[in-house]
Amino acid sequence: MFVASAFSGWRGSAFAGVIFACAIALAYPACASESDSKTKGSADVRFVRIGTGPTGGTYFPVGGLIANALSNPPGSRPCDRGGSCGVPGLIAVAQSTSGSVENVEGLARGDLDFALVQADVAFWAQSGSGLYKGKGAVTELRAIARLYPEAVHLAVRADSGITSVAGLKGKRIGVGEEGSGTLVGSHIILEAFGISMGDIKPIYKKPGEDADDLIAGSLDAMFFVSGAPTQLIVRLLDSGSARLVPIEGPAVERLVGRYPFFSTGEIPADVYTGMGGKPIRTVTVGALMITTTRTSADFVEAITRSMWHPNHLILYSKGHPRAASMSPDTARDGLGIPLHDGARKAYTDMGKGD
Repeated sequence: MFVASAFSGWRGSAFAGVIFACAIALAYPACASESDSKTKGSADVRFVRIGTGPTGGTYFPVGGLIANALSNPPGSRPCDRGGSCGVPGLIAVAQSTSGSVENVEGLARGDLDFALVQADVAFWAQSGSGLYKGKGAVTELRAIARLYPEAVHLAVRADSGITSVAGLKGKRIGVGEEGSGTLVGSHIILEAFGISMGDIKPIYKKPGEDADDLIAGSLDAMFFVSGAPTQLIVRLLDSGSARLVPIEGPAVERLVGRYPFFSTGEIPADVYTGMGGKPIRTVTVGALMITTTRTSADFVEAITRSMWHPNHLILYSKGHPRAASMSPDTARDGLGIPLHDGARKAYTDMGKGD
């Protein structure tokens, strides 16, 4: 379905790739966004771009699943005959990015049509507060669905002696690359524990590079915000070079009280090896599928209906553990930003509205 596989098993075989637009261009007259396709007269096929995240995270494979579900190019076998149940004429491209902040910027510029974004980043961007204070609000952001909760993973070297966030002072910490939701989350969490960037040696790299450095011993710890399980953390723990540390205590309670889009949660004991059969307490934040007011209500309604088609729920359940938990029943929970009018109509018609 025009998506390249990136991993094996749940670690990516579930259509978790990026559509090769150049190859598709050989078969279709234009490779453009939803708005571009209209101006270029491509009436039969419409291309949209979905911003996801790094290849080692959860946004990338889950975004690939959603792109696959939504795609229904001309000539596809009808849904009721075992074919595509996507939006007629649509080809969705799941693009790897650095994460939430870059995705918001891409939506604002019109480089992306849809994106997966952390609820906290979406809230601050849409309201022009917090991270976006003084930078200008991206008021046109609108939600389509909350997909699943994301966990803040704090991985440390197995021999580091670090047992809590407080133990990070003076250490070399991967806080997330520029443009990522992880960078936003790590700053807020460290601040809640009374730790400034001056108290640590912050490293701003891609998560895969942080993982390599952690295994090599040149990094003491790293933050990574992602749905659990995620391939990057699997690799770290399977290597025996790292372990997970809880994020808990009074500082977390204050954090959750101040920021309503954060919740306390846990990483289940059975999702990773090396957890000793015990869950890890941490902070969670919702992963959202969002767009902008520039996307028409009719189109977003069609996207929303297709996302939650019963056949696609089966696809999600087989594709990735985090995608398996996605449901229209919780799609409107904890959004933090206004729901798109098209999505609201779809949920109302589906019996999932107010």
